[in-house]
Amino acid sequence: MAHYAKIEDGVVTKVIVSAQDFVDTQVGTWLQTSYNTLGNVHSLGGTSLRKNFAGIGMTYDSTRDAFYAPKPYPSWGLNNDTCLWESSVAYPDDGKIYTWNEETTAWDEVS
Repeated sequence: MAHYAKIEDGVVTKVIVSAQDFVDTQVGTWLQTSYNTLGNVHSLGGTSLRKNFAGIGMTYDSTRDAFYAPKPYPSWGLNNDTCLWESSVAYPDDGKIYTWNEETTAWDEVS
């Protein structure tokens, strides 16, 4: 059994757990996705698959052979290695909690 994502017009519309033989009988484009893959890293030390685990509404980019989430903020850019969205300002590493402020393009501390 493995996870498979149905792709329609470059967008994930369904994710199922199934055997390959069942997926092979389904109409449309189905691609395997790894529950253990995030940012092109397999959490159990295996081989990463398609950069990120697929979720409904995510994009499948056939050129990158990757799944990635919708862009969260206009100022953020897609990291080509991880296919994760990143701000131009690194998240503070001081143990506090922050939220992104698109208006100032900075991290605001949550109090």
